[in-house]
Amino acid sequence: MPNVPPSVEMMRMMSDRFKALSEPARLQLVYSLRARELSVNELVDETGLGQANVSKHLQVLHALQFVKRRKAGLFAYYTLADRNVMALCSHVCRRVALQVEAQQRLLHA
Repeated sequence: MPNVPPSVEMMRMMSDRFKALSEPARLQLVYSLRARELSVNELVDETGLGQANVSKHLQVLHALQFVKRRKAGLFAYYTLADRNVMALCSHVCRRVALQVEAQQRLLHA
């Protein structure tokens, strides 16, 4: 298959997903969910974010299918819908770490 650029609509959809991950609170939630399913209350405890804030960000992540939701009685539990988001985050994190190291070397040279 030739390397064809994505359509404008596909680029818009990609942009929406990158925008969602550009919010530090949402990244905190994604990282918190990397190992296991958590309730909203557990996510509040783990991240230190307020309950309303966690719920708002989970709605965005759920709408873009970054997370899945399971309801059990009065509680909602969240898990990552696609583990590939962690690969993307890890790639960007490694890249940022390399840039920070290079800047530190320049400062101490």
